[in-house]
Amino acid sequence: MMGHDFRWPQSQAEIERIHRERKRLAVERALQSPFWQRRMPPLDLERVHEANVWRRIPVLTKEVLREIPPARFHDEFCIAPRTKAVEYWRSGGATGRPLFYPRSAEDMAHNIIVFERAFALVGATADDCAHVSFPLGVHPVAHLYARAAINLGIGTIWCGAGTNTPSETQLELIDQLKPTVWLGMASYGLHLANLAEVKGYDLARSTVKKLIVAAEPLSPVKREKLERAWGAQVYDHFGMTEAALVAGETIAHDGMRAFTDLWYLEVLDERGEPVAPGDVGSLVVTALWSNTMTPFLRWSSGDLVSLSPASGGKGPWSVFPVMRHARRTVGFFKVRGVNINHAELEDAMFRDPDVVDFRAEVYNAGGNDVLHVYVETRTGGAGSIAAMMRQTFQVAPEVTLLARGTLAREFEANVKAPRFVDKRG
Repeated sequence: MMGHDFRWPQSQAEIERIHRERKRLAVERALQSPFWQRRMPPLDLERVHEANVWRRIPVLTKEVLREIPPARFHDEFCIAPRTKAVEYWRSGGATGRPLFYPRSAEDMAHNIIVFERAFALVGATADDCAHVSFPLGVHPVAHLYARAAINLGIGTIWCGAGTNTPSETQLELIDQLKPTVWLGMASYGLHLANLAEVKGYDLARSTVKKLIVAAEPLSPVKREKLERAWGAQVYDHFGMTEAALVAGETIAHDGMRAFTDLWYLEVLDERGEPVAPGDVGSLVVTALWSNTMTPFLRWSSGDLVSLSPASGGKGPWSVFPVMRHARRTVGFFKVRGVNINHAELEDAMFRDPDVVDFRAEVYNAGGNDVLHVYVETRTGGAGSIAAMMRQTFQVAPEVTLLARGTLAREFEANVKAPRFVDKRG
């Protein structure tokens, strides 16, 4: 990889020059879209890179895009003919009607570069072999990591998630083909670890020494549980279908470096104003290069993040700011007036080393909300779970102890583990 061009910017001044030039081009391209022609206020294109002019552009949300009928999406939103599309990407949202975005060959050239950078961030070279367990399908993340790895001479095992290749087979391939890097969602990494434990296979003694996880928030508790189970270092990456990979954790484990030469990033408060550097706000993304088909201008990703100035370092990525992912803006149960955040519930469960896995459901019985936790434990007991839940969340749950491997079989058929289920309709 030494001679590979990752197109790293050399300075903050170079990034600022890219912003001045490419923000205007992004607006000019967007104005070719009937959707944006109706939506865009009058702007002075000579000054559009200036903050007070730029923020006149309305923020774009998935809910607004869903108002366009699917049959008219290309004609209304996109700015190049269908014949220019070389592939389509499925939006990765967990709720609502999925959207499908065309990508041109020019878009893909830029998008592949950012995934090649992902491997450089973690020190992966042609001496490595990558086992890809992200779902294989219209959602692009698995393909992009694998194709970028191939470009860098890294061996690839295109497994996909358990819906593509059974998890038991994946464990056999890890044992037989000796990959050094595993890529997938953290929840699926835990699922493989739990299955390996049931099968008597010690993942911590495998050849895998690096885990690249993305597509869901990674808490310190989940990171520690993954690293302990796999005997490997975890690297957190962050992206979205409306862009590509936006930020990635480096070999220094000093936060995710955000690729601000490829994306113009804003972190806004509830009024739409920028937050102070390092403060948490809502992430808004503009594609500066991969925008020849879909003009994603000031796209609200639905993520809460902080963005801090570049903290230096030895790598060529040291010029980039540091992003920290707080959480998605959705994901909680309201039970008897108490808000129970899914991520906090997951952390509370996984903090107990006896807990192997769990699923939480809420249902209504006789007019009352009931929180029911199904749990697998190493000791075969679950006596402390209810007490912990009462103390942490002020809600007394029902607790059902499951036999080892039960949840693994349930989760096997799903792209994302259905760990939180609201049955109240």
